[in-house]
Amino acid sequence: MNYRTISDLNQVILKRLYIIPRDIDLIVGIPRSGMFPANLLALYLNRPVTDLGSFINGHIYKAGERGQFFDSRQYKKILIVDDSISSGSAMQKCKEQVKHLENDFNIQYCVVYAIPGTENMVDYALDIVPLPRYFQWNILNHTVLEKACMDIDGVLCVDPTPEQNDDGERYRNFVLHAQPLFIPGSKIGTLVTSRLEKYRKETETWLENNNVKYNKLVMLDLPNKEARQKANCHAAYKASEYKLNQYKLFIESSLSQALEINKITGKPVLCTENFEMIFNSQSILYNIKNGQSLPFIRKVLLRLRNSIKKI
Repeated sequence: MNYRTISDLNQVILKRLYIIPRDIDLIVGIPRSGMFPANLLALYLNRPVTDLGSFINGHIYKAGERGQFFDSRQYKKILIVDDSISSGSAMQKCKEQVKHLENDFNIQYCVVYAIPGTENMVDYALDIVPLPRYFQWNILNHTVLEKACMDIDGVLCVDPTPEQNDDGERYRNFVLHAQPLFIPGSKIGTLVTSRLEKYRKETETWLENNNVKYNKLVMLDLPNKEARQKANCHAAYKASEYKLNQYKLFIESSLSQALEINKITGKPVLCTENFEMIFNSQSILYNIKNGQSLPFIRKVLLRLRNSIKKI
């Protein structure tokens, strides 16, 4: 699994910015994923930016100005940008949409990430990343979720406050009305939560009300909060489900639990606390390589220390 964060995308744009010609007049992003790299390129190159539809309709966006009509005699060299290319079908569709403008503009195409062999489909590919490939900005809408396990509290919704977590009416009210966080666009394979089995009905009601699609819901079969705290088996319990062969990914809110789940299963875990993908020790090594080791390790140690205090 090759995973890239928003920070990775920004870094590769900065690293490879030199390959983009400085005579580009206008940056055009392909909605939706292409708009983020297009805006970054426009900022770094100090060029106006627009989306594909607005470009076709003659609108651009400049610093301090919005929705301005532009003169095709002023903007000649156009760079159309997307985040990635795989089969090339989306890029081909884009080219067909602007084909009628080729006599008026010199249009070139750029992607941040290409798979091997597709880099020749565009004029500029900033990085080559093979499949399977997932991005922070689209993984919650990816079909890989159908073969994934996902936590609930801290992922789909906020964590309960200490006052709400009374294993009584306040907690029941929280489960029914928790504020949503990351609601996936794709169906989830299995929800694995440390919530107690006795709150299944309330949990299922919240999931239905928030349009969360899933195949299975696994809950902790213990009598009460005290028994759950005494067992202190959150990561091991979640890992026991994730060990099953059909699962390719676990999405967990707690960094300490994400590290433990990965340690037990040897399988990747995406942590929504920092949107790092945990691959054994590779996540720490990745941060060391990119000069981010101290903050990351400090956060890991702090979370582990807090977990030990609860034992």
